[in-house]
Amino acid sequence: MRKGAVAFLALALGVIALATPAMAHHSFAMYDQTKTVTWTGIMTRFVAQANHAEMHFVPLGPEGKPMRGPDGKPIQWGVEMAGAAAVAQQGITAAGFPAGTIFSVHLNPLRDGSNFGSRVGALAKCPKDKVPAAGKHCDSVEGSRSFGAGVLPKETAKPHN
Repeated sequence: MRKGAVAFLALALGVIALATPAMAHHSFAMYDQTKTVTWTGIMTRFVAQANHAEMHFVPLGPEGKPMRGPDGKPIQWGVEMAGAAAVAQQGITAAGFPAGTIFSVHLNPLRDGSNFGSRVGALAKCPKDKVPAAGKHCDSVEGSRSFGAGVLPKETAKPHN
């Protein structure tokens, strides 16, 4: 009887060990964690998902205007964060960041060069209709609010092509 219980326990542990990687969440290996950029942009869409909330935005260029590609269309970026419930606890919600909101975010960009990244640390929200001075971020604007832990670094992002 004892050998049977030990064999069952070993089998159960083996099944759990094999199942865990399949259930595990994806890694952040697709993001280049050796590179970080800080963007200030205009929110176009907030996507609240259980696994990851996303903010989609058009970055502001050095002159404070939406960046455009060679085709004249606005350049779109996105940033992945923790799940919607987790970021809501930090005050980051679709209602709090509607389309048109100006905010700054620090992120690790995708390794493949696509315009998307993973949020690092805090993000800052500018007061309604206020844009930071050239080369600055929302945390430099009087009345801005910070969300999440940490502070935004002082460097300005360069276009990622």
